[in-house]
Amino acid sequence: MKRGFKDFIVKFFFCVFVLAIPFVLCLYAVQARRYTELTSEIKELERKQERLIEENKKLVSDIAVLSSADRIEKIAVEELGMHKAETEDIVRVEMTGEKK
Repeated sequence: MKRGFKDFIVKFFFCVFVLAIPFVLCLYAVQARRYTELTSEIKELERKQERLIEENKKLVSDIAVLSSADRIEKIAVEELGMHKAETEDIVRVEMTGEKK
């Protein structure tokens, strides 16, 4: 009787082991596929990040050009007909009074 039970246990663990091998291989295949997909997604995100960094550099450069004092002065004089204020054109206004 004890010999039969030991044989059963040995056969049971052998069957579990044999069935576990395909399961582990399938699990490995799923994980390998997931790893490949994530690696591909990371590479795409890195490319997108590089594009955005380059676009940001270009925009910062454009802002620097568009906000230059020389350009603004040229637009003010040529397009808006403005001129630099002379000393006599400046009026000082003082605010005096009590706050309520």
